[in-house]
Amino acid sequence: MTKDVIVSISGLQMDADQAMPLEVITVGSYYYKNGKHYILFDEMSEDGQEQTRNTIKITDNRVDVIKKGESSVHMIFEPDTKNMTYYQTPFGNLLVGINTLGISHKEDDLNINTKIDYALDVNYAHMSDCSIEINIKSKEDKNFRLQ
Repeated sequence: MTKDVIVSISGLQMDADQAMPLEVITVGSYYYKNGKHYILFDEMSEDGQEQTRNTIKITDNRVDVIKKGESSVHMIFEPDTKNMTYYQTPFGNLLVGINTLGISHKEDDLNINTKIDYALDVNYAHMSDCSIEINIKSKEDKNFRLQ
């Protein structure tokens, strides 16, 4: 895997009434250190005024997503584990529970693909069931194309 990568994150948040899709495609940096994959990338707010620094750490059985910016959070995904964290926003903190139902992980020399299924609680109330797929592609992958 090269240092320069394409980061694609797609997800689905499902509640009783609807499914809300999410998709981010951006460039990032990749590092491998102490048995962990590190992916770093920046994300702009919808109004283009604020930048959020994102770090994703991936191992075979754990994924950490760290966001630092106007809103900050450190989410930990571990199979069959519920992790609690605070989601810090300009309007106050929300207590978030992440109950990871499963993680699947595939990798080769040019790609890393991780899928996470989890239930999301906010302030101890179940909000939604979610699925997120993180795909990291080396910019040298000849089969890369945006869909």
